[in-house]
Amino acid sequence: MNTDKIYAEAIANEYAPKDTSKVIALKKLDRKAKSKANIFAYTFGIIMALVFGAGMCLSMKVIGDGSALMMAVGIIVGIIGIIGVSVNYPIYKKLLENGKKQYAFEIMQLAKEISEKVE
Repeated sequence: MNTDKIYAEAIANEYAPKDTSKVIALKKLDRKAKSKANIFAYTFGIIMALVFGAGMCLSMKVIGDGSALMMAVGIIVGIIGIIGVSVNYPIYKKLLENGKKQYAFEIMQLAKEISEKVE
């Protein structure tokens, strides 16, 4: 295997003129199809992890007045956090599937144009 040749081709590809407007458009469409699901998953996951942590702190009497009522509230809040974290991934998959369905035709059409142009 000639690594010098591979390295030289990689550098030459960086400087070669490119007609990548369609490739860039394809990447943007792909990012757009996935962005709603990613934003939701990160935001919801972080919030639910914080809710879970707050519930743990309440139930272990780290925050709150340390009464039995606060411990019960902490357990309930912790369970809500656990449920939220648990359903985050299935919701993400569903949102991702919907995003892909929404942009599937445009992405497939653009990918077909790019692949036909290469041949």
